[in-house]
Amino acid sequence: MRKLFYRLCIELTNKKWTSFLLHRFVQSGLSARFIPSYIKAYNINIQEIEKEAAAYPNLHSFFIRNLKEGVRQAEGEADVVISPVDGMMAETGMVSESLNMRVKGKDYSIEEMLGSKEKAKEYEGGQYMILYLSPADYHRIHSPLSATVLDRWELGRHSYPVNEAGLKLGVRTLSKNFRSITEVSHTSGKMCLVKVGAMFVNSIEYTKKGIDWKKGEEIGYFTFGSTVILLFEKGQFHIDETIIVPGKVRMGQRIGKIARK
Repeated sequence: MRKLFYRLCIELTNKKWTSFLLHRFVQSGLSARFIPSYIKAYNINIQEIEKEAAAYPNLHSFFIRNLKEGVRQAEGEADVVISPVDGMMAETGMVSESLNMRVKGKDYSIEEMLGSKEKAKEYEGGQYMILYLSPADYHRIHSPLSATVLDRWELGRHSYPVNEAGLKLGVRTLSKNFRSITEVSHTSGKMCLVKVGAMFVNSIEYTKKGIDWKKGEEIGYFTFGSTVILLFEKGQFHIDETIIVPGKVRMGQRIGKIARK
């Protein structure tokens, strides 16, 4: 009954018109008055922010804020993989032979998430990492390693909550939501970076031009809180032993290492 009620509420509210109204409001000057309470509610560290809170014309501009130069630094040598975002390392694990990943006690299909059995098969036995961004987090996305873009595609139309309740009670949230997927090649193989849209707003904006990514450089941002999933091929990635799951990570923090050829 709880699951049914949850899903019914989300289906009724997660429509195009509600997305439009919410987006319209957060981009209006009226929303600027909510920035101080937003900062307080989410305990945001204003010492890291590029500008004074009063300098942001609306809530949307504050939400996609930049940080002061040097606040986040990419750690490690060339083969070290860093977190592409600030957020919660919610889950890590291995892609099963049935091409699933296990999240909050539920199986999510890699094939459904990527929209291709052929692409999914390439990550069988590989490592996945799921990073959840809360409304409090810095929402710009950076490259986790130096790589070259091979392909980019988008799937899905609507987006449902990707918080803990959404993952537990929703239906295939990570493989059903709107998602923008980038597949890249690195020194030892391939990796997929899946950017999953959040409730109401699907916008994922790209700021990086060209196909060559440098570790730590900005590649885009979320218009609203969401989730990033990293997929590595079998034997190509070793998670850092210091990573706590679940646990907070910061953009630029070392999360693992690419296997050398």
